[in-house]
This record gives sequence, C-alpha cells and structure tokens, in this order.
Amino acid sequence: MIRLRRPATAAALTLAAVATAVLGLAGPASAHVTVNPTEAKQGGYGRFAFRVPNESDTASTTKVEVNLPENAPVGSVSTMPVPGWTVTVEKRKVDPPIEVHGSQLTEAVSKLTWTAAPNGGVKPGEFQEFPVSMGPLPETDRMVFKVLQTYSDGNVSRWIEEPTPGGEEPENPAPVLTLTAASASASPVASAAAATADDDDDDADTDAATAFGVAGLVAGLAGLILGGLAFLRTRREPAAKS
Repeated sequence: MIRLRRPATAAALTLAAVATAVLGLAGPASAHVTVNPTEAKQGGYGRFAFRVPNESDTASTTKVEVNLPENAPVGSVSTMPVPGWTVTVEKRKVDPPIEVHGSQLTEAVSKLTWTAAPNGGVKPGEFQEFPVSMGPLPETDRMVFKVLQTYSDGNVSRWIEEPTPGGEEPENPAPVLTLTAASASASPVASAAAATADDDDDDADTDAATAFGVAGLVAGLAGLILGGLAFLRTRREPAAKS
C-alpha cells in the first residue's frame, strides 16, 4: 500500500506568513485628478474630461477648481452640464494679445469651478468626470492644469505639482495634457505625382483589358470558321455503303 506524504504544516504556515507580509507592503496606489485623453494635436479642438476620484473614507468632494495655464491661453472653452453640479467661469486679460485664426485674442478663460449641490458631491469610493471642450489648442508641448479638490470636512487636496521630465511622479501631480505638432498635409507636387501614377496604372489596365478582349474575339471567330469548314466537308463526303 502506498502512503501519500502530507506537506509539512509548519512550512506551509511559514510560506503563507511571508506572502501575507510581502503583499501587505503594497498598499493601494494613491489616485489623483487626471485629464482624459492625455494627448492632443496643437491647433485642434477636443473634448476633455477632468476625472476626480474621492480619496476620503468619510467625506465627499464638494468643489473642484481647475486653473488653466497662463502661458497657454485657449480661445474657446465650454463646459458640459454635470447633474448635481454648477460651474462658474473666470476669465483674464491676455496681454499682449495673441492671434488665433486671424483674430486677436484679448481675453481667455483662466479658471473653472464646479460646486456640488447641498448634500451632493462625489461620495467615498466614487469618482466624477467634468467634461470640457477646448480649442484651438496652443502651440506648446503641454498644458498643466493645477486643480484644487475640496472635501465636505474642509480638507483640500492641491494637485498642483508639475512633473519633471525623466523624474519620479510628484506626490500631488497636476493633470497634464501633452500636445503634439499637427501632421503636415501632402504637398501639391506629391499629390500630382500620385494622381499621375494612378492615371498611368488605369491606362495600363485598360490597354490590357482591350488586348484580352480582342484576342478572345479572334479566337471565337477562328472557332466558328473551323466549325463551318468541318460541316461543309461532312456534307460533301458520300454516305457510307451498307
């Protein structure tokens, strides 16, 4: 009779304790305010959402303040209604004015503030998105939005630290929108060359189709002629005697 060996209880308990200790060191990552999407084209328009998670276990987020960067003014900023929230828009003078689509921009949005209705807000364990439409986006590498998140107990989370290229993420990072240069359209010369090549290809295809059609017609006529000759030969030959 074969007896199965049972694993050592002490060893199993030791492994379980080690695994618990290791996993216990890795707590949940701290969530922070972000802008989504995180990348867009310079000079374009886009719909963006500021995503605000609640990090408190006991209080609700009741106010969100988004400051637009002063060094990257945007000509048009509009908000989407968020149920249970009101929004106020603050503007500032742009001095000196900048040209946007042929017009001088002398005023730009500087701050957006969303305030929750009484007894409302972002509850613990929840998040809320605040959609915004912006454009034309400035010709700069990035836009940094400094955000203040106020809780119902009076605490304020300040997401205002700018990230350092190649460095570690700061403790309270500000949302960053990366802007890339718009792709240049194809040049007229290249477009004309491509069109000419397409025309040449079409002409070659047409010529080939015509040649095949003529060849088929000649083959058909030849078959008819040979068939007619065979028929005439049969008619002229005398019938076989029985």
